[in-house]
Parts: sequence; structure tokens; C-alpha cells
Amino acid sequence: MVKKIISILILLLLAASVCATASEKKPVFNMIGIDGIITAPTAKYIAKSIEEAGKEGAEGLIILLDTPGGMDTAMRDIAKSILNAPLPVIVFVYPPGARAASAGVIITAAAHVAAMAPGTNIGAAHPVAIGIGGSGMDKTMSKKVENDAAAYVRSIAKSKGRSEEWVEKAVRKSESITAEEALKLNVIDFVAPDVEKLLSAIDQKEINLAGGKKKISTKNAVINNKKMGTRQGILAAISDPNISYILLLVGLAGLYFELSTPGAILPGVIGGISLLLAFFGLSTLPVNYTGILLIIFGVILFIAEIMVMSHGILSVGGVISLIMGSLLLFDTTDPALRISLQVLIPAVVVASAFFIVVIWLAMKAQLRKKYSGAEAMINAEAEAVTDIAEEGEVFLKGEYWKAKSEKPIKKGAKVKILKLEGLNLSVEEIKKEQ
Repeated sequence: MVKKIISILILLLLAASVCATASEKKPVFNMIGIDGIITAPTAKYIAKSIEEAGKEGAEGLIILLDTPGGMDTAMRDIAKSILNAPLPVIVFVYPPGARAASAGVIITAAAHVAAMAPGTNIGAAHPVAIGIGGSGMDKTMSKKVENDAAAYVRSIAKSKGRSEEWVEKAVRKSESITAEEALKLNVIDFVAPDVEKLLSAIDQKEINLAGGKKKISTKNAVINNKKMGTRQGILAAISDPNISYILLLVGLAGLYFELSTPGAILPGVIGGISLLLAFFGLSTLPVNYTGILLIIFGVILFIAEIMVMSHGILSVGGVISLIMGSLLLFDTTDPALRISLQVLIPAVVVASAFFIVVIWLAMKAQLRKKYSGAEAMINAEAEAVTDIAEEGEVFLKGEYWKAKSEKPIKKGAKVKILKLEGLNLSVEEIKKEQ
């Protein structure tokens, strides 16, 4: 009897232990990836991801960062979202070979936990001239912008207990350092080879949130990998300077083809859609409108080439205008926000070749001999089916026409059409060679 009681107690203890283990709640971390230029859609995506993680009750949000930099306004929006987040935001410069350059420095500095993988780097955060007329910024204005950026990043680093001195150097002197150097200089909190090792290292780390202090629990953590939605992915892609530029050229080429050959429809539809998408992308970037006007003027010159016989002068002007407009399209010295030469050169060559080919086809069509209509009848050969003096009839291309001639023509003679007057033809006899 005693043995049975002991056995039952053991079973009850085991069952209670299993239930306790099953009921133990594992911490969940949402994870997103930012790979590319920091633009307005990127800022909205991060803000939305923080909001969703909070609603889902996640322990924190992990941002895998690899960026060459981007828009200052977008970067500040991201920093604001992270600093005011209701849950821990972990910025991890990953994978090996990734970087947190320019705007990426401030985003990393704003994180509640800043980490980097071996083989990554951070730095080069000097503010660049952006916006219309930005490249012509005077020394006083340039210094104001630099001081503002330095003060901004120092305040963020101070609030997170990180090195204020180095982040200021990154802004003022464009310094860049490795992950190991960043850890040594207290720029980041951890160096880890992967996400799992990072989570293990930060377990029970105390951080300061907008609502107060919190200890991060990562034991047996579940990582919920969130992919960027189709809509967000499209918006982010369109905001890339290279994509926006290509869409602009495709749009202009489509409309140009539709105007030069009315009724094609499809090129016009594709061109219109491409232009609208390009305008959205350009609205999120530091656009120089002089560049856009030069590109449009180049297309106008190509159109004028069809209407005016300039022997190629207008086409040459169009190519030059297209090249200059492409180079000036984005008014910034930040390489991340400029068109890559690997994209610009082939795009200009292909677009110029397309316009020139369309011009050649249009001119060829204009010079081609007419096969129908009144113009096709001039100088055509017909046969007199009656004697022709002031009036008569000729047979032309299966039809009988009234005809007149200044000199009498006998029936059966071959005649040449001189002109068409209403429904009457003016003709002359074709003399036979002796």
C-alpha cells in the first residue's frame, strides 16, 4: 500500500514538472533585415516593425544592419523611433562583410543594444551636401550642418553610455573602425559571430527604455524572422537612386515611342506607369531638378530631330543633354545616394541608341516612296482608254479616271500623271524612245 502511494506521488510530481515546463513562456524576438540605402520607406518600415513587435508582445526587435548610408531625414526618423521604442531594439551589423556607414553610425548608436559581427566596420558619418543647391553649400552653412550632426550623435551616444568622442570623430573626420576596435572604444556593446551567440551574451542585460529600466531575457529565445512585405519591398526598391533613374528613362522612352508612332498603346502604358513610379522614388531622394529638366530637354531634342532635318546635330545635343542630366540628377556628394557609373553608362548608351534608332526608322518611313493616296499617284503611269484632248479617260491601278492634257493624246497611249485636281487627273503622254 505504501509503495502504491509513493508511486502515485512520484507520478504527480513528474506531471507537475512537465506542466510547469510546458507553461514556461519562451521570450520571442522579432527580427528584420535592413540591407541597402536608408530612405523614407526604410524609416517607415522600421517604425512599423517596432510597433508590430510591441503589439505582438515580443521581448525585443533585432535589426540586422548593412548600409552604406542614406538620407539624413530618414536616419533621424529611425533614431527617433528606436529611442522612443516601448521594447528593446537590438542593432546588429551583420553578416561579416557588412557595414554601418554614414547614417548607419547614428542608427547603431541609438540602439538599446549595439553589436557587430567580426569582419564588419562602422564609421564615415560626415554629413554630406544634399538637396537642391546642396553641393554649392558655403563654408558657414557646411560648418553649421557639421556641428548640428556632431551634437546630435553625441547626445545619442551619451544617453546610451557609449563613446561620445569617437562618434564625434566619425562625423567630423569621417573615421571608420572595425568591430573589434568599436568594442574596445566603447562604441558598441558586443561583438558576436551570429544572432544566437549575441542573444546568449545579452541575457539579463539591463537597458533604459523610454518607459523605464528593463532586463532583457533571452534564455531559450525564439526568433521570429519577419520578411519585408511586398508593398514595402517595392517602395524600398523604387527609392534606390539607380532604380528610380532607370524607371525615369524607361518612362520617357515609352512616351517618346508612343508619340513618334501613335497607336502602339503598350509603350505608352509602360512609359506612364514607369514615370509615375520614378516620380515616387525621386520624391524620397535629394533630386536636382536641373538634372530632370536636362533629361527631358534631351528627349525633346530627339523628338525635334524627327521633325527638323538637322543632319544629326539635334541628336548629338540630345545625347549630351541626357548625359549631363544623368550626372546632375541627384544633388549630393554621398556615394550611396548617387547613380552608380556601372548603371549610368550602360543606361545612357542604351537610351541614346533607342532614341536614335526610332529617329532613323521615322525618317526612313518619311522618305519611303508612297504606295497609296494622292501622293502615290503623282508620276504614276496610266493608259489612255479614250482620245484625250481637253477631256478623256485613263485607266490607273484598276480604276477609270477623267483626265485632261494640254496636248492631244491618242487612245492606247501611255501617259504620266502630273497632278490631281479633285477627281480629275492632269496627264502628259510618255514619248517612246526612238
